[in-house]
Amino acid sequence: VDKDALDSQVKDKKIQEAAEKARNEELANESKQIDKITCMLEERQKNEIRNINKAVSDFQKNFQKPETRREFDLSDPQALKKDRPARLSDSDPRCTVSGLQKFMGEDLNYHQRMKFQKEQLREWSLQQQRDWKNALADQKFADYLYDKNRIELDQKTMEQQRKEEESRRAVCAATKDFNRTQASEMAGRKKLEKHQKMKDDMDEISNLLQGDLLSENPEQAVSSFGRHRVIPDRWKGMNRDQLMAIRYSQQQQVLEKLRLKEEEHQRDAEWDRQRLQAARAQLVLERHHQRQSRECRRALDSVNAELCREQKSK
Repeated sequence: VDKDALDSQVKDKKIQEAAEKARNEELANESKQIDKITCMLEERQKNEIRNINKAVSDFQKNFQKPETRREFDLSDPQALKKDRPARLSDSDPRCTVSGLQKFMGEDLNYHQRMKFQKEQLREWSLQQQRDWKNALADQKFADYLYDKNRIELDQKTMEQQRKEEESRRAVCAATKDFNRTQASEMAGRKKLEKHQKMKDDMDEISNLLQGDLLSENPEQAVSSFGRHRVIPDRWKGMNRDQLMAIRYSQQQQVLEKLRLKEEEHQRDAEWDRQRLQAARAQLVLERHHQRQSRECRRALDSVNAELCREQKSK
């Protein structure tokens, strides 16, 4: 019985070991299968990531090119080649004075202009040579004509001087006769003028002695614009009535000024009295307001005290 039980235990143990071994093999196979599936999934994920990166790269390459970016012009390697030159022509509106892109002698057609200037200078030089030769020939001809005209003019001048000398002698003779006649007429005229001057002087002295100027007639100073106006160079001063009228007017002005001062003094006194009354009324009103304010405070204090007692009693 013990041997059969022992064999039975051994068989059970072998069966358990075989079952455990089968289970381990099954677990190992499952682990291998899981590892294989895991590797396949990782490979698939890598392929998908690779495909996604490729698709992103292709999309960026086809639809997101660097030249389509907003900030591409800041790092464009071909910017200088694409940019317009600083000056397209001599009349480019961008070439302002402050731009310092155009100076004297640096125009774009410099060589053509220099060639044209050289040709122009050569033409000017030839023209100056021709003008100089023509001027020299004209000067020679002008000198010839000048010498010829000078000789003819000298001859005419000598003839004219001779005629003028003869005319001068005739004029001098006529002038002497005329001066002699004029001297005699002037002596007679001076005699008559002297007589007339003496007569005029005597008349003037008589008129001055008998006129209003020396007699100091006050009517002579009255102006033609009215008797209230005078002629300064004929006026001899005021008479007694005029001086008395002026003094009376001055006294009236003094009295009027004193009256105005007295009225102003009374008006100032009245204003002072009114200001004093207003100040007193204001003071009485302020005292009345202060009294009312004290009474209101006392009433308010009594009410507050009554309320305080009621509150404490409650």
